[in-house]
Amino acid sequence: MTHSISLVASPLAERTRAVLKRRNLIFVGLMGAGKSAIGRLVANQLGLPFVDTDNEIERVSRMTISELFATYGESEFRALEGRVIRRLLRSGPKVVSTGGGAFINDKTRKHIERGGISVWLKADLDVLWERVNKRDHRPLLKTENPKQTLENLMNERYPIYQRANVTVISRDVRKDVIAAEVMEAVIAHLTQGRKNHE
Repeated sequence: MTHSISLVASPLAERTRAVLKRRNLIFVGLMGAGKSAIGRLVANQLGLPFVDTDNEIERVSRMTISELFATYGESEFRALEGRVIRRLLRSGPKVVSTGGGAFINDKTRKHIERGGISVWLKADLDVLWERVNKRDHRPLLKTENPKQTLENLMNERYPIYQRANVTVISRDVRKDVIAAEVMEAVIAHLTQGRKNHE
C-alpha cells in the first residue's frame, strides 16, 4: 500500500528535491538527537520514503536492538547494521535515519558517504539527556551512570560526526523549524559547498 502525500510541497521542499536529485539523505548523530522524528518530517515534506535503520534491523533480524546487543554483542550488531545500511542506500532517493554508532564504524561510514548526503543533527548534552532518560531501551546507556556514559559517547563520537556533509543544531524548538534548516543546509551544501548551520 502506498501512502500518497496530500500536502502541496513548499517552495523550500521543491528546491531541496531539485538539488537532491536521486541522492539519499542520511541522518547521523547521537541517540536523542531527533534523527527519526526530523527524518520522517523531512521525508514527508519531500514526498520521499523514510527508513529508520534500527527498525529495519529489528524487522530483518526479528529481534529488538537490545536483544541483538545482549545475544550477539556490539561488534556483530555493527556488522549487521552495516549490511542493512549498504542495502538501503543502493537505491534512492529516500530519507534514512541511522543508529548513533553507524557513522562511527569506518566501513559503514564509507557506505553512507558514497550513498548520499549525510546530515549530522548535533545536540548538547542537556538536550540529549532530557530526551533519552525517559525511556529504557538504549543498550549503550545501561550503565551505572548513564548521563556520564552519554557525555563520554559525545566526546568520542562528535569529532567523527563532524565529517558529515552538513551539520544542523538539534534543540528544543518546533520540529518543522529544524526540518526547514536541514533542507536549507542541504541546498547550501549542494549549490555552494559545505555550510554549517551553527
